[in-house]
Amino acid sequence: MPDSVPPHRRHTPASEHGPPRPTRVTAGRVEAVRPGVRGADAARPGAARPDLPRADTTWSDGVRPDGVRPDSAGLDAARLEAARLNAAHTAAESADITTVDTASHIGAHRDTRSGAPRLSAAQVRADLGASLVVFLVAVPLSLGIALASGAPIMAGLVAGVVGGVVAGLLGGSPLQVSGPAAGLTVIVAGLVAQFGWQLTCLITVGAGLLQIAFGLTRIARFAQAIPPAVVHGMLAGIGITIALAQLHVVLGGAPQSSALANILELPARLAGLHTRAVAVGVTAIVIMVLWPRLPGPQKAVPGALVAVAAATALAVAWPDVPRVDLPGNLLESVALPVLPDSGLWPAVLGGMLTVALVASVESLLSAVAVDRLAGGRARTDADRELLGQGAGNAVSGLLGGLPITGVIVRSSANVRAGARTRASTVLHGCWIALFGIVLVAAIEVIPLAALSGLLVVVGLQLVKAVDMRTARAHGDLAPYAVTVLGVVFLNLLEGVAIGLVLAAALMLRRAARARVRTEEPTSGAPRRIVVEGTCSFLSVPALSRALSSVKPGEAVRVHLAVDYLDHTAHDHLESWSRRHRATGALVEMSEPTEHLAARGS
Repeated sequence: MPDSVPPHRRHTPASEHGPPRPTRVTAGRVEAVRPGVRGADAARPGAARPDLPRADTTWSDGVRPDGVRPDSAGLDAARLEAARLNAAHTAAESADITTVDTASHIGAHRDTRSGAPRLSAAQVRADLGASLVVFLVAVPLSLGIALASGAPIMAGLVAGVVGGVVAGLLGGSPLQVSGPAAGLTVIVAGLVAQFGWQLTCLITVGAGLLQIAFGLTRIARFAQAIPPAVVHGMLAGIGITIALAQLHVVLGGAPQSSALANILELPARLAGLHTRAVAVGVTAIVIMVLWPRLPGPQKAVPGALVAVAAATALAVAWPDVPRVDLPGNLLESVALPVLPDSGLWPAVLGGMLTVALVASVESLLSAVAVDRLAGGRARTDADRELLGQGAGNAVSGLLGGLPITGVIVRSSANVRAGARTRASTVLHGCWIALFGIVLVAAIEVIPLAALSGLLVVVGLQLVKAVDMRTARAHGDLAPYAVTVLGVVFLNLLEGVAIGLVLAAALMLRRAARARVRTEEPTSGAPRRIVVEGTCSFLSVPALSRALSSVKPGEAVRVHLAVDYLDHTAHDHLESWSRRHRATGALVEMSEPTEHLAARGS
């Protein structure tokens, strides 16, 4: 800096300005507010800065700030210095504003000049640690779900990688972890049995494209209208189906083609146990059940990993126990989809729609649960989440992977491990890719009974007592039970359809029938009959039964807290009222003002 420029006119680096500037949130952006500038100009790029000069106003006459007028020979030098100061001023202003991407990087600042996220060291450590925890949870589950689906084992790892990287980067739920899920196992197993694996991959691609269409048309909100009792019943039915099928593998046999066949075959399987396979599978089941209940810090290690590792160690001395058989590493397992014959297209399109709908509903339900677990750390954009899930399924199908969806088991592990941003999800996908490429030999020593024991527990965990209690409390236990039975003994689509029809019928019944109750008189007050809901001709029998319980001459107050009162019900009330008044009794009819106004409009 030349000596002719006074110290108070020199540009001071940002680090020398003192404490950090305050910030202001504006339309989703966090902007630095420059000191000494008030109002809207505080964050405007062209606002004045007290620490830098504006040479075009203070140096235009060639007079320096110290009052000295340079001679004509020095005037050009002064103007050059003024231009340099203006350039420094503009550069400093452009560095003042940073933004925060609140949708995808909670608390991660983003520089507007480069667009690259700036994560703090604490965030990096938190996301790195969480990604390793989720990786350890995801690997055994991905392998087991692929086994239960009848797909190539490595297809589970392919889906895990794609779910972590693609859905993790593009999805609308920053802390949700996607991958192969138990909720799709029954569907995929049926598709593989019907069409073969490569055509199932094409169905996965088509389902992904449908999900992208769902996201673009912004229909995610409609998925939330599906009754929870039906959704929970669907998941419980899937869990029971998985447990029944994998129990045969634990016992040393092979699963049958349906849940009913698995039940009927179970006595014969128990009579011909494979003792060593049973020991391996039961070891995995016991550890999966007991590990979360043990006190101490060891619970930080995922129980699924401990169960598979212990069962594998037990089976080392038993070479006759069936093990995972892989054709190669992750890269060698890529299987491209194929096109079907013309006659198969209707069934293929139906499979695409089924996978898309179930995967979308499960992902959105999982995202809602993740938001609750994370508190204020994340908020889901449902339509963007469908776009991310669709892109993930399209890529997974093209690479020969299973369908993916948001998985609550992995997502809850991610949140509880302290993840801050979507970086933890992406990193967990990278760790799975590294594992599948480098450590193939480690996968091939895992006994099938160990993975099946893991899946028996995972399947039974989908049957939750809290869901049954909630359904009963809301009067929806019948749709829940019917959906469970339909999924187990028919198929997923028919079970869900029956549950939806029953739920709709119950809703119509509740909407069309009033609730009538009688309150006994106390301390001289008249008997009170309360009518709530929609009072139509369908409610007349119940209303007549309540009115007939009033004795002749007894005072009564009829309280109509109804949304609608049709002509038949109104006529019945008026007729009874005239007859009861004829006995010398007092009859009062009352209705809330808001209901009168609503009916009058």
